[in-house]
Order: sequence, then structure tokens, then C-alpha cells
Amino acid sequence: MIKKSPLWIVTDVDGTLMDHSYDLGPAKETIKFLRKNSIPVILCTSKTSSEVKVIREELELTDPYIVENGGAIYGNKLNGENFEIILGDSYKKLEEILNIFSEKLDYPLEPLNNLSDDEATKLTGLSGNSLILMRDRHWSMPFLNPPNYLEKELRLLCSDFNVEIFRGNRMSHLLSKNSNKGIAIKKLVDFYQNDDVNIIGLGDSPNDLPLLIHSQYRIVISGQNGPNQILLDKLKGYEFVISDEPNGYGWSKEILKLLKSINFVS
Repeated sequence: MIKKSPLWIVTDVDGTLMDHSYDLGPAKETIKFLRKNSIPVILCTSKTSSEVKVIREELELTDPYIVENGGAIYGNKLNGENFEIILGDSYKKLEEILNIFSEKLDYPLEPLNNLSDDEATKLTGLSGNSLILMRDRHWSMPFLNPPNYLEKELRLLCSDFNVEIFRGNRMSHLLSKNSNKGIAIKKLVDFYQNDDVNIIGLGDSPNDLPLLIHSQYRIVISGQNGPNQILLDKLKGYEFVISDEPNGYGWSKEILKLLKSINFVS
């Protein structure tokens, strides 16, 4: 049971648990092994709840999950009832803020949900019903990565509006300062009153920084061209390991290696 478990695995999804072709295959055997050993696997992702439900069903996961970069948490109480914890600002409010940013910067910041189907498919690789699930967004605002020269001015605007921007590999995410992956992890630990839990955190891009910082064991998952250098720079001063294989292959290998090194499994 997650409340009593001494170890949680909290993992990003895109680029970490699976590659950008959405292949969960390389991680499936390890997921089965973790379920067999009663080790919770908590998905912590920029994806929507609608998208995560499909992934959890395919992986046969029943543990809580964190969506929209920490905007909301979903799961089951000990009595079996569903729960929802909302941390983020509404999509509408974040959209209004993004529009203000565009005006002040004199640069159009383009929300992911405003892209045409063809544009969204080209960016994300998703199509058909998967696009519908992706757009079912309530607590975060993903938008196309802005030019680097706007970064300083964007940081100043975020401070004025009590929001943050986390840059991913393919897009940026506008969030309330009260919601990110790290805050959501802490909230979930508090919810289950499991202060002694040790967390294995896995991520691949800068928007996973709060997730990794709030983990006792940190694993950076490499992509096809190696690890994200911006994330590595931001993790200076923290202990972490880097997978020597990409995506789900590296995810599986590093988790099993770590579990053996801490004598959690034989």
C-alpha cells in the first residue's frame, strides 16, 4: 500500500518512461516487476489526466498520478474513493496571463492547444483521439518554446504575475508558482502521511528539475543524443546518475541497478 511503502518511484513520462514515439514496451517488464514487489510507480508528467488514464491502463498501474506538471494530483483514498488535489491556476487564467506576456514582449507566445491538428501532430507525434486527450487541459498552459533572448524578460514578467515557466525539450509550460512537480510530490507525501518515504525520481528535461530535487535518488534519463545539458547544469550540487541508454531502456536498467545497490531487491 502506498501509504506504508518505504520507497516510491516518481517518474516523468515523455522522453523518460517512453520515447517520443510513445513506445512503452521497453519499460513494461520492469513495471511488472515493480508491481510484483509492491513498489509504487507514480507518473508525474506534463500530460493531461485523460492521457495518463490511457497509459496507466496499459501498464496496469493503480498508484496515484501527477498531471500537467504538478497542476493536479489524482488517486484513491485508503477507503477506495477517488481524490483530486488541485494545485494549479485554471487554464483560462493562465491563457490570459500568456496573452499579456505576448503583448508586453511584442512576440506571439503560441499555446499548444491553439495549433492546428497538422501542426500539433508535427510537434508532438500525436494524432486523432490522442490530440483530443492532449487538449483536455485544465491546470497548465503549454506553449511553443520562445526564443532564448526573451528568457530574462519572461522571468521578470513571471515574478510580477506569480507564475513560473518550465522549459521542456519540445515546449514550455506556464504554471502557477503554487504548482510544479516538486510541490505536487511534497503534497502527495503529506496526503499519505508518509514522511519517511524515499523517492527515486526520474526525468529527462529542465521541467523535471523540481521532481528530481524533491527525490532522494535522482536519475537523469538520456535521449537518443545523450542527456539534456541544461538539466545537468541546473542539477550541479546535487547527486544524480545519468542513464547510459535512452528513454525506457535506460529507465528500466537504472531502476533495477539502483534497487539492487540499496538492497531493496535481490
